[in-house]
Amino acid sequence: MPEFNPKQVLYTADALNDRGLRLAEKYSDALHLPVKQHNRLVEIDEIPHYKAKSDLLVLGRLKTLDIKYSGRSSDYIAPSLANGCFGACTYCYVDRHKKVNPITIFTNVDEILAKVDKHVALLPWPKAANQTDDIYYTYDIGCNSDIAVDYDISPGIAEVFEFYKHHPRAKATFATKFVNPNMLGFDPQRKVRIRFSLMPTEVSRLVDVRTDSIEKRLKAINDFYEAGYEVHVNFSPVIVYDRLRGVDRDWEEDYRELFRQLNAAVTEKVKEQMQCEVIFLTHNERQHLVNVDINPKAEELLWLPELQEQKRSSFGGVNIRYQYQLKAKMIDTFVNMLTEEIPWCGIRYIF
Repeated sequence: MPEFNPKQVLYTADALNDRGLRLAEKYSDALHLPVKQHNRLVEIDEIPHYKAKSDLLVLGRLKTLDIKYSGRSSDYIAPSLANGCFGACTYCYVDRHKKVNPITIFTNVDEILAKVDKHVALLPWPKAANQTDDIYYTYDIGCNSDIAVDYDISPGIAEVFEFYKHHPRAKATFATKFVNPNMLGFDPQRKVRIRFSLMPTEVSRLVDVRTDSIEKRLKAINDFYEAGYEVHVNFSPVIVYDRLRGVDRDWEEDYRELFRQLNAAVTEKVKEQMQCEVIFLTHNERQHLVNVDINPKAEELLWLPELQEQKRSSFGGVNIRYQYQLKAKMIDTFVNMLTEEIPWCGIRYIF
């Protein structure tokens, strides 16, 4: 795991409960600065995007405790425990909505868990088996952050794991691009599902900025399963490229190689319980313009207008995704390759 030593800790007054005070004390060497809002940091001077991710920590109180229906990787999306990430992936949808997006930890963990507990208590029980889980209602706890990073920053994350471990009706799930060995000391008894995000190695080196390598993620899968986690994988985002467009690689060849690496890396016990999720790339115009200046090689893979069409996002931004008819063929190709190479890995959803 990368070492996180923020130079400034920004906090709202309502974040300084007992948990918040302990967290602030953990970084006592940093400059502490009160702010009015955790999501609008007007009190600080201009700071480069990537420096904000490594140099700032924000403590806030999450006021909107909405639980949203998902039906894909989970039944529901739980209120966020954090926002932002140490990583700086060139396609990250969380970064699109903020000019500066440092790691923000929400300290009102008790309120968040109470909301989940109340929510799941109102759902029919026993739960009808579905593609998210046969027994438990699943809650995604990391849609806006990387929980593997947050685990080392905030003790509240271990409290959340403990909550789901003992809950009779709910289990947690989250995706990650990091391998945190400190999490191996917690035995969730299969009530926490970790989903390692995977893509071809050379592409990951270009677009998964400041995250753990694909080799490290593959190697960790068995360890986390043996430690008591349920371990699945995400093929996300799937980026399409070929030699005809000036790229010296072919996405189909690279994914076949990735499937073979996964097949060789994991044990039979892991294969028996593993499923995957597949999400093809959606990119963003504003993000593209930023990347052109700081990571133009990545944009050679991400921004291919001849393959893509515009989609106006619900937040008003201009997104691009692969053209509908082309994408249907891409999905068929991906499913066929996966079925041939790793038939033991079921696809939870693909789009």
